Amino acid sequence: MSAEFGGRTGLWGKLSQRLRGSGPSEAADSGDREALLLAAAGAGLPLAPAAYPAPGYRCSCDRVGCPTPARHPVSFAWQTQSTTDRAQVERWARHQPQANFITATGAAHDVLDVPLEAGREALERLLDSGVEVGPVAVSDDGRMLFFTLTRGTPEDEDEWWPCELDCHPETMDEHPGLRWHCRGSYVLVPPSRLPGDEGQSVHWLRGPEHPLPDPLTLLEPLTDACARHAGEHPADPAQTAWPSRR
Repeated sequence: MSAEFGGRTGLWGKLSQRLRGSGPSEAADSGDREALLLAAAGAGLPLAPAAYPAPGYRCSCDRVGCPTPARHPVSFAWQTQSTTDRAQVERWARHQPQANFITATGAAHDVLDVPLEAGREALERLLDSGVEVGPVAVSDDGRMLFFTLTRGTPEDEDEWWPCELDCHPETMDEHPGLRWHCRGSYVLVPPSRLPGDEGQSVHWLRGPEHPLPDPLTLLEPLTDACARHAGEHPADPAQTAWPSRR
C-alpha cells in the first residue's frame, strides 16, 4: 500500500502515476478502501466520517456554498467521535460507502502539511540523509502530508504552534505554505476523493505501517523547502493549506 521513490530522479512521476491509477474508486470496488481505513486506525490514527464530492464541484453536505467541499467531517462532534476502534470503523465504512474519512490530529499524531513540490524536495533530502520518515500522503490538489508523533500539550502554552500557522500574515514570511495540524485540527486520510477533476484523491505515498517520527526531525527540511518554493512560486494556490474547520 506504500512506496518510496528514494530520491532518485525520474521515479517521482512514475510513482505518482501508479498511485493515481489505484485511486479510491477502484479501492472501493475491491475492498481495499476498508482495508486502508482499518490499517490507518490500526496504526493509531483516530478516524471519523467526512463529506464526499457531489457533481459540479459540490459537497455532499447540505451547506450552501460549502467552503471546503468533501474535506470536512460529517459531525460537529468529530473530535470526540474520532476513534481507532476496528468495529466502529468497519461499520462506518460499510454503511457509508461514499464517505471520505478524516483523522483528528493532536491526540495520537500531528501532520505537517506542505505544498507538493516543497514536500517532494524535502522528502528526497530526508531519505537521502537516512532520516526516519513516517507515513506520507499526497493530495492531488497540490499538498503533501507528513504524519508524525504529536507534540502533546506543552507546559508553556506560548510555545504552542497552532494549526493555523500559515494563516496569519505575521508568520507567512517565516513559515510560508506550512500548516502544522495539531490540537483541534484534522486532515483527510487516504483513500479520500476530492471534488473537481475525475480521479483526484488523497492517497498514501508511504503507508501507515511506517512508524511515526518526531516532528522536529522533519521540520527544518520542510520549512527550508517551503521557503524556496514560496520564493520561486509566489502565486501558487497550493501555498494555502486546507481550512481546518467547516
